[in-house]
Amino acid sequence: MVNNYIKRLHEERLIRVEGTTNRNQTYHLTDAGHKSLREAFLAYSAEIVRLYGAVKTEISEILMGFFMEGVRSVVLFGVAETAEVVYAAIKQTPLVVDAVVDSDEKKQGKLFNGLVIQAPDTLQWMHPDAVVITSFGKQEEIYTSVKTLVPSKVKIKRLSEHPVVLEA
Repeated sequence: MVNNYIKRLHEERLIRVEGTTNRNQTYHLTDAGHKSLREAFLAYSAEIVRLYGAVKTEISEILMGFFMEGVRSVVLFGVAETAEVVYAAIKQTPLVVDAVVDSDEKKQGKLFNGLVIQAPDTLQWMHPDAVVITSFGKQEEIYTSVKTLVPSKVKIKRLSEHPVVLEA
């Protein structure tokens, strides 16, 4: 399969092959190959941006659902890529982020969108309407941990309870 790809790229003058045997051959992008790579990268980047926008819109709708349930202030639990999207989506809602927490000690004390990342045990002194679990991994473990730290009136929300539908 790889040989077929190399042959096709060579025929399309996107790469040039140097060397006389399989052991000493090297492959180099031509100017046309560099141009094709840039175009493919830009198309890929545009698709990523489109998907990011679609996911942000879907998460905004989920968060608006939380608002409609009476949630006004939230604490985000989990500070990774998903939290970045959730934080951007929250800006499109009337929700207020009171704090961010993460169980990774290496993240604690650092800033996340202007908020200091705190340890999970600080939840016991906070009074948000809800804690939003922004991590898709270890959700059950996080849920169980949060449940022991917050009063029963504080809702614990998972994004995964709400399906995200992306349009083709």
